[in-house]
Amino acid sequence: MNTSQRLIWNIYAGIVGAITTVAAAKLVSKVWELTTGDEPPLPNDPEVPLRRAITWAVASGLGVGLAQLLMNRFAASQWTRIMGTRVPGFDRAGRSR
Repeated sequence: MNTSQRLIWNIYAGIVGAITTVAAAKLVSKVWELTTGDEPPLPNDPEVPLRRAITWAVASGLGVGLAQLLMNRFAASQWTRIMGTRVPGFDRAGRSR
C-alpha cells in the first residue's frame, strides 16, 4: 500500500469515526432519557450515586463502542469495494500491522 492510500484511509476513517461517535453518544443519551425518564448523569459528580454513574458509563461505553465497531467494519468494506484493495494497515489475516 502506498503512503497516499494510507493517508486517505486515515482521513476517511477519522471522519467516519468522529461522526459515528457524536451520533452514537446522542442516541445513547436519548435512549437513556426514554428508559429512565431522566437526563444522563454526570458520572464524575460526587452527588450522583455510584451505581447510577457506573450504569451510565457502561451503557454509553457499550453503545458508542458497538457503533464504532459496526461503522469501522462498514467503512472497511466500502473501501475494499470502491478502491479494490484491502484497507491499508491490515494483512491477509485481518491483523493490524
